[in-house]
Amino acid sequence: MNGIGLLNEKPLHASLKQWYAQPGDRFEVAIDGFVIDIVRDNLLLEIQTGHFAPIKSKLTTLLRSHPIRLIYPIAQEKWIIKSGEDNGDKTTRRKSPKRGRVEDVFWEMVSVPQLVLSPNFSLEVLIIKAEEAWRYAGKRHWRKRGWVIEERRLLDVVDQYLFEKPVDWLAFLPKGMESFTTKDIAEAIGIRRVLAQKMAYFLRKANLIQLLGKQGRANLYGISDM
Repeated sequence: MNGIGLLNEKPLHASLKQWYAQPGDRFEVAIDGFVIDIVRDNLLLEIQTGHFAPIKSKLTTLLRSHPIRLIYPIAQEKWIIKSGEDNGDKTTRRKSPKRGRVEDVFWEMVSVPQLVLSPNFSLEVLIIKAEEAWRYAGKRHWRKRGWVIEERRLLDVVDQYLFEKPVDWLAFLPKGMESFTTKDIAEAIGIRRVLAQKMAYFLRKANLIQLLGKQGRANLYGISDM
C-alpha cells in the first residue's frame, strides 16, 4: 500500500476502508493530483467521515473524468468513552441518546447538491455502530465543557444505502403526494422540520423537485419533470 495520505488517518476512516475493501483494490492512489482512498478497477472510492464542503473542489474536479463513489458513515448507535482529569482519572462509557438515520446525510448534501447531476457520481451511506473517545482538555474548550473528541472507532456496520442515480434521492419523499411542503415531509417520515428543509433545499438545487408556489406561508413543492 502506498503510504501517501496515511500519516493523519483516523481510526474510523482506517476501519471503514478495511471493511469496504475487496480483493484487487488499490489504496491511497495518486490520481490527477489527488490521493484516492480506494481504486476499484476504474471506480474511485472516497471515504468521508467529516463534512462534505472541504472535499467539494476535489470531487468536482475528479468527476469530470472519473466515476466516483463517496462513502459516508452515520452512527445509528454511539458510545462515548470519557477519560481525563475532570472525570476523576476514571474512564467511563455510556451510550449516547442520539440515534442517527440515513436522512442525516442531507445535513451534508446541501453543500454539494450539483454533484448528483453528474453521471459519474454515486454515494453510499453506511449505517454504523461506533464509539467516541473523549479527553478532558481544560476549560478553554467551552463548547463541550472542556472535553474534546480524540477519535472515533468503528464497532459494526449494520446497513447500507446506495444512491447511484439522481432519481434514487426521491425515495425519501412522501409516497402518493403530488405536492408537499417541508412540514409534510417531516411528518411523513418522522424527521425534524429543519432537516426536511435541508432535504428540500438539496432536492431543488439538484433539479429533482420544483417550487410550485405557496401554501399559506410555506413553500409548496412538486417533483420535477425528468
